[in-house]
Amino acid sequence: MQARMQNPAVVIPEAMPAILDVIKAVQKGGVPETTLELVHLRASQINGCSYCVVGGALKAKKDGESDERLHAVAAWREAPFFTDAERAALALAEAATRLADRADPVPDAIWDEAARHYDEPQLAALTLMIGVTNLFNRLNVTTQQVAGGTW
Repeated sequence: MQARMQNPAVVIPEAMPAILDVIKAVQKGGVPETTLELVHLRASQINGCSYCVVGGALKAKKDGESDERLHAVAAWREAPFFTDAERAALALAEAATRLADRADPVPDAIWDEAARHYDEPQLAALTLMIGVTNLFNRLNVTTQQVAGGTW
């Protein structure tokens, strides 16, 4: 497989620093880095972004995440490895990624469960992380970025 072109955020050089600044801000939002990595991985799995799935899993592993949890992210509802807060974040990531799948894409029940575990700045960080992940997924899938490749 070969990429159709470089990542658009590289082709337009002003784009990447702006996106990375959002990620830096997200990391200051008070959500554990492991949770942000799980959210990134799950949204990337849903979107079929092999570049982000591989890169996200490798980063999470490097940061100390267990193989057991990484292998179970796609089946987080059935796997015993996640906290209630992580489950709420993963449910929010799924709902916010699958916007077209239902009339009420992010139902109050999903939002309220996330709000039980995260305060407003943390909810903002989670929502931004989900959005940035979806942005990267769409850039990478559209241009067929190769998993394991570099930008």
